[in-house]
Amino acid sequence: MAHQIRKQRPIAVDLFAGAGGMSLGFEQAGFDVLASVEIDPIHCATHEFNFPSCSVLCKSVVDTTAKEIRNRSEIGDREIDAVICGSPCQGFSLIGKRAFDDPRNSLVFHFHRLVLELKPKFFVMENVRGITVGEHKKILQTLISEFQNKGYQVEENYQVLNAAHYGVPQSRERLFLIGAREDVELPKYPQPITQAAKPNDSVNQKLSALPIGPTVRDAIGDLPEVEKYSELLKRDWVIAEYGKPSNYAQTLRCHSTLEDDYSYQREFNYQILSSSLRTKHTLSTIERFAATTQGEREPISRFHKLHPAGVCNTLRAGTDQSKGSFTSPRPIHPFIPRCITVREAARLHSYPDWFRFHVTKWHGFRQVGNSVPPLLAKAVASEIIRSLNISPFKSSFCQQIGDEKLLQLNMSQAAQRYY
Repeated sequence: MAHQIRKQRPIAVDLFAGAGGMSLGFEQAGFDVLASVEIDPIHCATHEFNFPSCSVLCKSVVDTTAKEIRNRSEIGDREIDAVICGSPCQGFSLIGKRAFDDPRNSLVFHFHRLVLELKPKFFVMENVRGITVGEHKKILQTLISEFQNKGYQVEENYQVLNAAHYGVPQSRERLFLIGAREDVELPKYPQPITQAAKPNDSVNQKLSALPIGPTVRDAIGDLPEVEKYSELLKRDWVIAEYGKPSNYAQTLRCHSTLEDDYSYQREFNYQILSSSLRTKHTLSTIERFAATTQGEREPISRFHKLHPAGVCNTLRAGTDQSKGSFTSPRPIHPFIPRCITVREAARLHSYPDWFRFHVTKWHGFRQVGNSVPPLLAKAVASEIIRSLNISPFKSSFCQQIGDEKLLQLNMSQAAQRYY
């Protein structure tokens, strides 16, 4: 029965899926994401854990065809409503100054090719703001005209959206490129619903009619103090006692549901604090972090100390193994002299608490920092639902999450699973 219900929801394919921020946002808006393509086996395992009903193709988009995506998932010959993709930004740097006509190794070109092969009603591409300037802008404009030549309308006045304007306690600006087949209506960009909270800025608050969005304190204030749990020095979860949640935290704890959240319920233990492996700082680092003013940068590490009444600065991913596994600076907790945990980062990114990440801090932070905040993806997806002219609905089906061993695989184990 549940299977039949899910069949009626609009369907999407997620390219460059990562851990699944875009997948989750589209699910929350009422889509079923039935296939995802991701080259990193660690990300694939995490995606499989969180979305057991989605078929994960662990491979490069370069080697992927529409036929394979359809055959290896439940999609078959059904019409696809949306193809979505988050940040194939390497594609833009790979093209460099060459013409779009010969993009042999361009990931953006393969996104373009797969959209044309899959023929979805809509596509959404999210990318870093930087591709709207300089040489990259020319490539973006060429990409737009290539889509237009092949029967897709594209919003040429593309917009850079800030997650903080859509209920996320983080300032994060990303370009969204939206396209639609000529036989359907081109979606609008979502209107901002919140303004970013700013400490001691009453003037700013009076200037806008928009409500103030969630703050850092709203996001992480109820989370248990990891210092109280020695188990978290060795593993990433513990049964713990939570504080009183804000309205924002309550929805991420799944104690209350937003009216317009159409995602599947997940089975999980509310008492578990997950993705919270502790970091051991030196005494001198702890002293420096403690001496740093909230909202300022610590002078030596250049880490930003979060202000409880503001929003988080953009969470970044760091680089992968091919670039030396550089770890991006992690924000400092507003009250405790340490870097934030992966769970705290996830809260600041609008991930619900049932959503788990790889057990290591490096992979976990990379998965959060690389991803589209689910609430931002949901805002964009909701506009597509509107253009589809359908009423989204919430299924009574309860999704069991995957096997925790998926989150513990190292790179070679994960590669062995998928290759």
